[in-house]
Amino acid sequence: MMTEALRESARHIAERQSDAVVGTSIANGELTVEITATGAVEFFEFLKTDSACQFSTLIDITAVDYPTRNKCFDLVWHVLSMYQNHRIRVRAGVREEQAVPSITSVHPSANWYEREVFDMFGILFTGHPDLRRILTDYGFRGHPLRKDFPTTGYTELRYDEVLKRVVYEPVKLVQEYRRFDFMSPWEGAEYILPGDEKAEVRE
Repeated sequence: MMTEALRESARHIAERQSDAVVGTSIANGELTVEITATGAVEFFEFLKTDSACQFSTLIDITAVDYPTRNKCFDLVWHVLSMYQNHRIRVRAGVREEQAVPSITSVHPSANWYEREVFDMFGILFTGHPDLRRILTDYGFRGHPLRKDFPTTGYTELRYDEVLKRVVYEPVKLVQEYRRFDFMSPWEGAEYILPGDEKAEVRE
């Protein structure tokens, strides 16, 4: 029953927003609508105001990085219709240098979500009232959720007792953090599962 309702929603949205909708799919009881990023504002205005949709609640905005693709980001919005008891995922492919229209005029709650996506992925939103970093520091370099961002980061900060302030320094990993003996986490237990033995040291 729910799947049929989702199919009907997909048909309705695709027919009424044919300029914006690239495709629709249903998997695991969830509807995903793919759109062009440039038509986001008009599309979300339709989802919010159309009597058959009424997706009035923006739940989240995030992104996924696919570095080998031409459109290396998937920008993803999740919206909820409490009137229809439906939620859908909206997705748009975005190039690295492409700016996406902000939907804060439709959903004011998009403000912080878009700032987070900008901070973590570097995706720019045109028309955003205050697009600046929200989770990292002002002088932070890079975007931590991109696949090319190093897991150790570029800089570290610590409180310096002599200077009595926070200082920024390039990341330096001391040697003990690079030395692994492949010790089993179960070392010393009465019973060791097969495969959990400590690796033999080869000479």
